[in-house]
Amino acid sequence: MSDAISPLAPKNYPSMPALEDVTIATAMAGIKARGRTDLLVMTFPAGTAVAGVFTKSKCPSAAVDYCRQNLPGGQARVLVVNAGNANAFTGKKGREATGITARAAADAAGCGTGDVYLASTGVIGEPLNAAAFAPLVSQMVKTANVDNWSAAARAIMTTDTHPKMATARVVIDGAAVTINGIAKGSGMIAPDMATMLSFIVTDAPVSASVLQDMIAKGVGKSFNAITVDSDTSTSDTVLVFATGTARKKNVRDITDIRDRRLGKLRRAFNRLLKELAMLVVRDGEGARKLVEVAVTGAKSSRSAKKIALSVANSPLFKTAIAGEDANWGRVVMAVGKAGEPADRDRLSISFGDHLVAQNGERSGDYSEQKVSEYMKRDEIKVGIDMGMGPGRATVWTCDLTKEYVAINGDYRS
Repeated sequence: MSDAISPLAPKNYPSMPALEDVTIATAMAGIKARGRTDLLVMTFPAGTAVAGVFTKSKCPSAAVDYCRQNLPGGQARVLVVNAGNANAFTGKKGREATGITARAAADAAGCGTGDVYLASTGVIGEPLNAAAFAPLVSQMVKTANVDNWSAAARAIMTTDTHPKMATARVVIDGAAVTINGIAKGSGMIAPDMATMLSFIVTDAPVSASVLQDMIAKGVGKSFNAITVDSDTSTSDTVLVFATGTARKKNVRDITDIRDRRLGKLRRAFNRLLKELAMLVVRDGEGARKLVEVAVTGAKSSRSAKKIALSVANSPLFKTAIAGEDANWGRVVMAVGKAGEPADRDRLSISFGDHLVAQNGERSGDYSEQKVSEYMKRDEIKVGIDMGMGPGRATVWTCDLTKEYVAINGDYRS
């Protein structure tokens, strides 16, 4: 974690309500750095449903493998997250570490290891000494309390400059249900099914199959629509848990994706996912500007998203944004290299409300002074109209600054 907080960080953090029977504990286990919390344990009541999405990296972490193994069971009692060590590319030692951690949590919670979920974030390739902190995990399971969400968000941070958390409420069957979420991520962000780490909990009684549908669809316009540096983590994990304690308020179970009541919950859930995703991209390593890239007029939505990501991931485009230069030539370059249908002479580009290029050439109304003034803002919108079809997509990124190089040049030092 950097000492300096991102200028794009939120001015205020939400007041995170406690969720009944969801307990949280954090600790300094010495995994990350002295004097820093780096271990999180969250426990859930019996019967809690779970769903998740994970990295598509072909070199996933041991924790990702472990979660994938347990997910078909659809039940969860304990989540254990460590920061400072990704437990990735650690071979047999990595698998042993997940086993040690899971057994400690399961024994303390009185459940099977199949009800334990794990996540790790940090340096890749260093063995994780789980035996050293397993006794601490056991103690944390037993002493966790319900009002600890802010501490949880801080414990999972690595190069993040601020915690990321969001909450939402929605009325179902006449009663309020709550959704709480936390996330971490700052660098190595080009999610492919998930972001680096995010954990969402609701008291709504939702089955595992419905939760899986919600998260699988929900990441498309949230976590999978952000990029900091085009690099997909080995550890990408989003897990969502539904405790069902809202049944005490006469909220009936949601077990079918066709249930009409699901619409309200899904909309609130998707808003929360997007809020967390925006917090991640706003905290991109060294970021000074949030950039929205909106593509319209593409052959298809899939094509539009590939074009938008080609622009958002371009180092030349991102450094131009850092230099407050409305260099639409770099946008043209990134559109052209995306490998998607494009016609140079139909292409239009805008920065904010300023049309800078139209029909394949500079706009006749272009004003260098006005556009340069716009580029000084903290939030920049880039519009790209392909003029070819109905496809549209929006992704979010940040600028690429000298601080990004400094952070990653010193990452293991």
